[in-house]
Amino acid sequence: MSVRRGDGLGGRAAIAGIGATEFSKDSGRSELKLAVEAVRAALADAGLAPGDVDGMVTFTMDTSPEVTVAQAVGIGELSFFSRVHYGGGAACATVQQAAMAVATGVAEVVVCYRAFNERSGRRFGSGVQQREPSAEGAALGWNLPFGLLTPASWVAMAAQRYLHVYGLTPEAFGQVAVVDRRHAARNPAAYFYGKPITLEEHAASRWIVEPLRLLDCCQETDGGQAIVVTSAERARDLRCRPAVITAAAQGAGRAQEQMTSYYRDGLTGLPETAVVARQLWRSSGLTPREIDVGILYDHFTPFVLMQLEEFGFCAPGEATDFVAADALPLNTHGGQLGEAYLHGMNGIAEGVRQIRGTSVNQVPGASRVLVTAGTGVPTSGLVLGADEG
Repeated sequence: MSVRRGDGLGGRAAIAGIGATEFSKDSGRSELKLAVEAVRAALADAGLAPGDVDGMVTFTMDTSPEVTVAQAVGIGELSFFSRVHYGGGAACATVQQAAMAVATGVAEVVVCYRAFNERSGRRFGSGVQQREPSAEGAALGWNLPFGLLTPASWVAMAAQRYLHVYGLTPEAFGQVAVVDRRHAARNPAAYFYGKPITLEEHAASRWIVEPLRLLDCCQETDGGQAIVVTSAERARDLRCRPAVITAAAQGAGRAQEQMTSYYRDGLTGLPETAVVARQLWRSSGLTPREIDVGILYDHFTPFVLMQLEEFGFCAPGEATDFVAADALPLNTHGGQLGEAYLHGMNGIAEGVRQIRGTSVNQVPGASRVLVTAGTGVPTSGLVLGADEG
């Protein structure tokens, strides 16, 4: 594909390696060990040595410091290290940070990683139990006393409004769950390998917070994922076919909070996603019709529908029918609902596999993949493309 550069970044860097641990509910080892395993696997995939790495990027929530991971892996000097905030919204932004470092000459090989024991250790689904004083904590103070304690409860507010405005029922969310689990059922790395679901099973699953059922909510996972970013030129000479970073963006909307942005004019969309979408389409020169695969952050099914609408794949309120018609291959690894919840990093890896042609649910001829990060929070996105250099 030809690269159309709109911001000076597109096409200058590429993902050359991906690596992960197994995805489980009880890893039996520390988060640092998970991070190290994932980084080593990604470097081996790229055909690079630890000594080739001079940059590292992760999430502010990650418990394994860049210098500690570097030391444990055998990486030497670092000329670049960075962290991105806002939970899953950081996923694609870690790659953006790495690409910017490579494109500007600040670093030559940057590893992005995320590792946690999110099932056997701290569980996001357990809700807010204690919190150090902060401005973010003060914002939550308007919601916690009324029982909005978990991410599911925060999303449920917007989901309920979405159903009301468009005259839908909770069954509208089932299409996303069914598609994800269908793909996960064919993915040996997925926790729900061999376990597809039906719309009837989705509708019969228990309520978590109305209108969200159990099968609308992503799983909790132990594991690690790493991504290796280097220049597009260097990536061409490495072990695997590179996935060119055609465009990368971050976005936060007006009146943005972390999943509790209830004081906006409307609750049926994701303004932060719209910010990312405008940048990606402008920078890449692409349109929704030119995307071959969508890897959309799916911690909760309603926000997958809203993302499709914000990116312009369909009109507001029409995403359920869009998914049901298989109009765009979605989450071919099984997503966080079906494969694993790695704060979106495993979705980036699946985007790379689609470009390489190695996905277990390969879309024939896939050369342009949209990957998104956490929704309801300040977020990020990528367009990955095939290299034709």
